Amino acid sequence: MILWVAIALVGMAALAWVFRFAGQSVTGNAPKFRDMPYGVAFGYVLGAVVLLWLIWAYTQGHSSELAIANKFFFLRIAIEGFILFAIAAWVFRILGRNVGTAWSKKMFRSMPLTASFGILTIIIYAIFAIFAGAIAPYGQEQIIPGVAANIVPGGDPALGGDPAFYFGTDQIGRDILSRLIYGAQNTVGIAFATTLLAFLIGGTLGFLAATLGGWLDQVLSRMVDVLMAIPSLIFALLLMTIASVWAPQLGIPLTAFMVIIIAVIDSTRVYRLARAVGQNIVVMDYIEAAKLRGEGLGYLVFREILPNATAPLLAEFGLRFCFVFLTIAALSFLGVGIQPPLADWGTMVRDLGGFVNYAQFAPLAATAPLLAAGAIALLTVAVNFVVDWMLHKSSGLKE
Repeated sequence: MILWVAIALVGMAALAWVFRFAGQSVTGNAPKFRDMPYGVAFGYVLGAVVLLWLIWAYTQGHSSELAIANKFFFLRIAIEGFILFAIAAWVFRILGRNVGTAWSKKMFRSMPLTASFGILTIIIYAIFAIFAGAIAPYGQEQIIPGVAANIVPGGDPALGGDPAFYFGTDQIGRDILSRLIYGAQNTVGIAFATTLLAFLIGGTLGFLAATLGGWLDQVLSRMVDVLMAIPSLIFALLLMTIASVWAPQLGIPLTAFMVIIIAVIDSTRVYRLARAVGQNIVVMDYIEAAKLRGEGLGYLVFREILPNATAPLLAEFGLRFCFVFLTIAALSFLGVGIQPPLADWGTMVRDLGGFVNYAQFAPLAATAPLLAAGAIALLTVAVNFVVDWMLHKSSGLKE
């Protein structure tokens, strides 16, 4: 195996040299090829080789031999999904450029395809989260009478599937499709609420520290330094373990403790950003003018500092939402996050992991835990695409 990899690398290195030399000869030593570094030429060759391999692997996924088709099943689905989402994002951007207000049309005209994909994905997730009760065929905690548990996804009766439950059922007979839909409502909704609380705490304290300074700034900053020195996931896991003992005694849902704990931990990052941005704003002349007019603290924070800090805070909100979202999924996977009977994607990955054993001979039957994991990954990528675009716009860079 190592020998074949070495031979492939040597072959690509030779092709890169031939590619650059041929380009220089054919174009009459044009600047594009004359000034092209060897590493760039190698990158072109490597990209072409990877593209050819993907095309070959995709054709193998449609092979008539079942063993070969199963081997490339997930890669084929990934390629088809990528093409489908790219087309959907392109159509969505075209629609946005022609339908809507003048402001929205202008926004879509300057929007890259990645941001269009991100916004479309977020809208779809929001629809599923808001209207989960109307979309899902069954309740998230409903054990369906007369239906077996652990029905294999795919709907193939020969493998233990059921055409009426294409995504299968879990270990106690609940519909997996319905729990996936409700997972958007619980996982995404709770993550959004947690991020809002984190920004309310961190942003308020950060702006106060930047505006007032002095001992308040020192006390808050040192407290934040202590909290940030502890790994966030380990700290959250420790506090959630303690809260799992207190929650039944206090009669408070463990999910409420989780929201508060993660919000406080993540508010330290928001505090750092808000304080740094606020300190750059409070030295401006218009802040001094507002102070001379006798404006109070509330006016300075909400009418002067906050409007000028909106762009970096919005970008940070997207990134922070991703981290909170992944933290909640991780805690649920470890058993101390969103508690049953609420549907949660992290818990579903853990509980449905046994279906992965079907991957070798029945790939479709192994998709149950992968759907929940894919839902987490897809939303994370989509939010990051939108955040990257917002950072680009707020930085003042030209397209």
